[in-house]
Amino acid sequence: MEILDPTTEAATQTIAWAPRPSSLSGKRVALIDNTKFNSDNLLVRIGNILKEEYGAAECRMYRKHNASVPAHPEIVAQMEQWADLVVAGIGD
Repeated sequence: MEILDPTTEAATQTIAWAPRPSSLSGKRVALIDNTKFNSDNLLVRIGNILKEEYGAAECRMYRKHNASVPAHPEIVAQMEQWADLVVAGIGD
């Protein structure tokens, strides 16, 4: 009898964080809705806070095709052209 051990050691990975702006004043913020329940409502509220309390110039919502896939290339291209930074939100 051969017994197989399906466990492995955890892989470690260094995360390279994107540079953060020193201020949101005048910035255009893209909000990515992952399509889960209430993610759009959460992001609208976050967008309003970023404008009212942190001086963001504008927030624009982008919606993924569904929650189980990354944002499609056309959405990413639109955000790259328009936004200074991106906030991704989840629902449930």
